[in-house]
Amino acid sequence: MTYPEVRPDPGITRRVLAENPAMMVVSVRFEAGAEGKPHSHFHAQSTYVTSGRFRFTVAGKAVEIGAGDSIVIPPDAVHGCLCIEPGELIDTFAPRRDDFL
Repeated sequence: MTYPEVRPDPGITRRVLAENPAMMVVSVRFEAGAEGKPHSHFHAQSTYVTSGRFRFTVAGKAVEIGAGDSIVIPPDAVHGCLCIEPGELIDTFAPRRDDFL
């Protein structure tokens, strides 16, 4: 199945790549300076950086990551990111983020 691209915030494009009730894989592309605003959700999240550079803040701790790096975000942790260099993240959520469908 092909899912449409959406623009949830300025400078961000998101597209669901695959999903079932247990898991979801999502591509998120960022322009430089775009921000994934701080938020939390009950889903476990794994993020892999395919390109670009990002500063993530997870539960008050900041880390900068780039292409080839990954980060795991526990359920209910407040997190967000700032795009330093334009790029793409591959986010995996368990269970599926129904709000993305």
